[in-house]
Amino acid sequence: MMLLQVQQLTKYFGAELILSNIKLEIQNRDRIALVGRNGAGKSTLLKMIAGQLSYDSGQIVKPKEVELGYLAQNTGLESNLSIWDEMLSVFQYLHDMEKQLRNMEQSMTDPSIYNNAERYEKLTHDYDELQIRFKDSGGYQYEADIRSVLHGLRFQQYDYATPIHTLSGGQKTRLALAKLLLTKPDILILDEPTNHLDIETLSWLEQYLQSYQGAILIVSHDRYFLDKVVNQVYEVSRHSIRKYNGNYSHYLIQKAEQYERELKQYEKQQEEVVKLQEFVQKNIARASTTKRAQSRRKQLEKMELMDRPLGDEKSANFSFDIERQSGNEVLNVEHVSIGYGDTVISQNIGMSVKKGDSVALVGPNGVGKSTLIKTIIKKLPLLSGAIRYGSNVTIGYYDQEQANLSSNKTVLQELWDDYPLKTEKEIRTTLGNFLFSGDDVLKIVSSLSGGEKARLALSKLMLQKANFLILDEPTNHLDLDSKEVLENALIDYPGTILFISHDRYFINRIATKVVELSKDGTTEYLGDYDYYVQKHQEMIELQNLEKQEQAPKVQTEPSVKNAHKIDKEAKKLERQRKRKLEEIETKIDLLEKEVTEKETALTNPNIFQDHQKMLELTNEMNALKEQIEVLMEEWAELEE
Repeated sequence: MMLLQVQQLTKYFGAELILSNIKLEIQNRDRIALVGRNGAGKSTLLKMIAGQLSYDSGQIVKPKEVELGYLAQNTGLESNLSIWDEMLSVFQYLHDMEKQLRNMEQSMTDPSIYNNAERYEKLTHDYDELQIRFKDSGGYQYEADIRSVLHGLRFQQYDYATPIHTLSGGQKTRLALAKLLLTKPDILILDEPTNHLDIETLSWLEQYLQSYQGAILIVSHDRYFLDKVVNQVYEVSRHSIRKYNGNYSHYLIQKAEQYERELKQYEKQQEEVVKLQEFVQKNIARASTTKRAQSRRKQLEKMELMDRPLGDEKSANFSFDIERQSGNEVLNVEHVSIGYGDTVISQNIGMSVKKGDSVALVGPNGVGKSTLIKTIIKKLPLLSGAIRYGSNVTIGYYDQEQANLSSNKTVLQELWDDYPLKTEKEIRTTLGNFLFSGDDVLKIVSSLSGGEKARLALSKLMLQKANFLILDEPTNHLDLDSKEVLENALIDYPGTILFISHDRYFINRIATKVVELSKDGTTEYLGDYDYYVQKHQEMIELQNLEKQEQAPKVQTEPSVKNAHKIDKEAKKLERQRKRKLEEIETKIDLLEKEVTEKETALTNPNIFQDHQKMLELTNEMNALKEQIEVLMEEWAELEE
């Protein structure tokens, strides 16, 4: 079923063209990813589809009954209600129906209605209809749905009576997502829903969206997430859009193949054009060949010339180097407790980082990953334990909050002030490698987008030439292409890396070791993210097995609940036994009828005198009798 069509949409911001001739279709159960560079117009397109932004030409066609649900980037839920009451407001219509049902039940006990057969029959009929509608609309499970979504988005540890206005920005963003998921619109439009979600929550969201009954249109820079969720990819590039079938990995393969195919077609046509032009030039003046030359010229004029296929847009281009090597021991964290003041967030932390290691620090939000990083770089005081650096260790720190990038300086001056001995040309070249070109270097730092600030912070980090990079969510705000450039730069980096990331694809490519942080300490896994998931799951299964073995033996006297369960199971087995007996008896009856028919046939003179037919009938009859015997034995066993 077609839910929505975008037809020849065009959008300008002032005189600047953003999107041109955009076509997109959404059908029921579609899982669509919108991908492209930061600034390509992805969020703009989502806002136009959601009706929050106008467009200059084209149209969006949607049936009236189709409901849209839209979640913008970092949208926080603002409300004076509690967590539970706000989620409950989604199901107000069910609450009203439930109230109506209770009122109808009360009316049924009213003597004036109970004693009036016509009124009572109408009331019971209306009650039955409303009850069916209530049930079909999820009336008996909406509270369970609320708890399931809140649990999935990691609100299980909160008191649901907590007022929403007291929560942090990140918590409000997750609640906005929770409320939207509970509304279950026909088209779910999500702009960067994976930002600031920890790995466990991301996994839950993936599973939820995979089984979602409506269609999904999503912008995300999380490749692992896109591979799990989507089945179509629309790429927005150079103001236009192109569709690819499959998940994100398939899109990359198809895009590369398509480029190669179009390039070959273009080159083949160019060769043909050159040959025709040469023939015309050589033969147009000669009387004997002028007609053929004129024919070739007409062929050239009619030919629809292909444009050379455009490759990828310009990418950032950078690498990380070091000024000098560190010692083999880079960092040792022993029996450390972290937190703020007297509040301990996590304790008994231990970690060893050697030269050349690339260590991913993972764990749920709120467990203290960023706090541990800030404690290691001495931005926060150590509560207890010891943190020791190896010899010649120089630290380069990337802050996910980019707190040091809020000045009123220009981009050029921001970098130049940190490295005043470099020439303006060197600074401009560095910024050019991070896609700041021309007048971009004169932008005010505080006005930059998240992606631009991330690239500026990385340019500072590159010039630092530290041998130990400590990175807190370095892929946040980066588009998919910039992430790949960063990954390649870190893979080639000759120093040591300690990083926090919720990007599982990024962890898989970069990490040589995964350290999981919990409130009670750390656990090390020697490998990438997939290895960590496998070992983590094995550990959980082992712990569950140990718990089962340590659990007290079940009493021989069954509880009332268990007795009821056993009785229920016994009745079920008895029903199955009787059903099986009836089936066998029916089969025996049918087979015995066939035997009787064949015995009658044997008395027929025509058959009796035909030795071959007699033999065939006798064999068939014996086979039937053998089947009856087997069935009789099975019947006898079931009857015992």
